[in-house]
Amino acid sequence: MRTLDGKVVVITGAGSGIGRALALDLARRGSLLAISDVDEAGLAETVEQVKAAGVSEVRSDRLDVADRAAFTAYAAAVAEHFGRVNVIINNAGVALAGDLEELTYDDLDWIVGINFWGVVHGTKEFLPHLIASGDGHVVNLSSLFGLISMPGQSAYNATKYAVRGMTEALREEMLVAGHAVGVTAVHPGGIKTAIARNARVSASEDKVATAELFDKKLARMTPEKAAEIIVKGILANKARVLVGIDAHALHHFAKLTGSRYQDVVARAAKKVQPAKVV
Repeated sequence: MRTLDGKVVVITGAGSGIGRALALDLARRGSLLAISDVDEAGLAETVEQVKAAGVSEVRSDRLDVADRAAFTAYAAAVAEHFGRVNVIINNAGVALAGDLEELTYDDLDWIVGINFWGVVHGTKEFLPHLIASGDGHVVNLSSLFGLISMPGQSAYNATKYAVRGMTEALREEMLVAGHAVGVTAVHPGGIKTAIARNARVSASEDKVATAELFDKKLARMTPEKAAEIIVKGILANKARVLVGIDAHALHHFAKLTGSRYQDVVARAAKKVQPAKVV
């Protein structure tokens, strides 16, 4: 895929953050957009912004990516609306902070439903349309935490590692089958979005302090810059796109140190993680 002009691009989680920034970037490139989110107010704002950016055509839908039946119906409706689909960007995601021993099964089901099953649903439901287009691309948002693990992020790590593994295998499957479908796994580091403020936390986590740590010390890159890097990765048909200096640095650090990186991270975490709620 050498251009996104005139391509039909589907973006989940487009009501804010990286999803909105991707929609705006692609609108300026001439893409036709199908955008969705559970946040209808945020989604409406994105619609207004992409229209102002000169989008050729935009369709918006409220969608819970964890709802398989809803996603199946959504994919069929989008394909019928546009007559084809070229790109699916499975961007929707949530965060859950807390040690595994304290996380509830309800919270684990919640994050797995959105972060993993949401990506599976988007990939499986749109893949036949991408193959049929003869010029398709799957983009799945993993994370820096899909490359290295962090204490207090076990559930988030699990979902993002799963997305990475599925996406890399899918790329291989497309190559073996000879389908004209590119596949890219995206691994953002700290991006200035509301994901930490909207996260769930375990009973002993200080949600406000955790969000402030992310917003003030870890989130360095704007969603707009992240979107630009991701789109360039799509056009270059990259298998893996690292977004941010932190993603590059920590990924290479983990490769150099092997499993010993876990010891270093554990020691560092003791110094920076917020105190537990008593």
